[in-house]
Amino acid sequence: MDVTNSAVWFTVSFVLIAAIAIKITKGRTMLGSRCTMPTPPVVDGISLIRLLHLLLTKGLRAMIHDQHKSMGSVFTVSFFGIKLTFLVGPEILSHFYQGAESEISHGNMLDFMVPMFGKEVGYGVDFTTRYEQIRFYSDALARPSKLRVHVDPMLQEVEDYFAKWGQDGVIDLKHELGLLLMLISSRCLLGKEVRDKMFDEIHTLFHELDNGMHISSVLFPYAPTPVNRRRDRAHSKLSQIFAEIVRSRRSSNQVEKDVLQNLIDSKYKDGRSTTEREVIGMIMLLLFGGKHNSTVAGTWTGAHLLNCARSLTAVVEEQKQLVRKYGNHVDYNVLLEMDTLHYSIKEALRMHPPAAIFFRKVHKKFTVQTKEGHEYEIPRGHTIASPILFNSNLPHIYKDPDVYDPSRFGRERQEDKIGGKFAYASFSCGRHTCVGEAYTYMQIKVVWSHLLRNFELKLISPFPETDWGKLVPEPKGKVMVGYKRRQLPNN
Repeated sequence: MDVTNSAVWFTVSFVLIAAIAIKITKGRTMLGSRCTMPTPPVVDGISLIRLLHLLLTKGLRAMIHDQHKSMGSVFTVSFFGIKLTFLVGPEILSHFYQGAESEISHGNMLDFMVPMFGKEVGYGVDFTTRYEQIRFYSDALARPSKLRVHVDPMLQEVEDYFAKWGQDGVIDLKHELGLLLMLISSRCLLGKEVRDKMFDEIHTLFHELDNGMHISSVLFPYAPTPVNRRRDRAHSKLSQIFAEIVRSRRSSNQVEKDVLQNLIDSKYKDGRSTTEREVIGMIMLLLFGGKHNSTVAGTWTGAHLLNCARSLTAVVEEQKQLVRKYGNHVDYNVLLEMDTLHYSIKEALRMHPPAAIFFRKVHKKFTVQTKEGHEYEIPRGHTIASPILFNSNLPHIYKDPDVYDPSRFGRERQEDKIGGKFAYASFSCGRHTCVGEAYTYMQIKVVWSHLLRNFELKLISPFPETDWGKLVPEPKGKVMVGYKRRQLPNN
């Protein structure tokens, strides 16, 4: 871990939460009711100075480990009058992930996404509308019947892409996967015609939109900075492109088997059809997530496999068995049999979750009970944090958590299941579970099963550090991999 960058990232996030909390709580009157049980122990004064020193010198995990050891699973950091309460461990996260929106929510912590995707979707709309839009996503991405439709287009994109590689060479894995997964996202989400005719322009514009996830844009989403101007120009041009596509389909009654068509045909519970602006915002959000998060997860998976001979041997052996059983044929059912590869992706995401910390704003006080039996009341107005990066590495749940070990999720161990339903949260949990989880696993399996079957791969550059300057932490710099063509025997 790059301790300095980790500390800077977390400190900036800390300031962000403080600023947001001030904005939310400004003018709020004090509650008349009093706490009926103890509130969490507080880190303030000299203890706060020690905490910040540890953060700056040792990093986020070390800081939380220190506080967890001395103060327990629940503790509050008092920062310029703001109360940030940490919930450590899956035993106390039920309300965090399953509480009603009226009692606990993101507040306006994700408002920075509005200029990226539009005020008609996501956190630019009220909860009821947002919840129905999530249903549209789920209908298009989470059902097995819809997932099956995407397998053949994914396979074709992967085969065509890697056919352009030579017999051997050296590539930047992060760059290659980013480009390939954008091709896959364009094909499956927008359709073949758009992917063939407009990919280069869309890819360039999404690169600019991607920069809108920089910490500076999160802190000051509407500031007239160069990054924000480029983001806004990209958003405007993408909106124009997608608007023309939506109008063309609706005017010609053209029907395609892609996610864009699902969103065009979606209806709210009151019978209202999705508007053009809503469809544009939703498809932009899905394209961004489908490409960006999958690129990061796929790159971490590859880096770990190529850095661990035992794990690499296991996934290659699984592919050999599947080739002996099915030949070179791959479909949805074959992908479901790739358990070892699935666990390998899952383990990479455990060690490198897309978000290091999840935050919520408390609108109604609630109670938590630690595994030691201590009860605390979390008051209204607190910002609460679930440190995914730390919770995913608790040694009483995950044996040797700093070791890349995909077998921990196998039938013999199932460490995440034993730890409870909130022990693994890389795709969030409960009411907030990511509807694109199955889609993400599927496309990464399509890519890596092809690589493992057709290439000998070797990690040439050092194992990558984490770039904490990005909102979605990713491998820092280039991930250089050497390749040589091969073909697994089918008998």
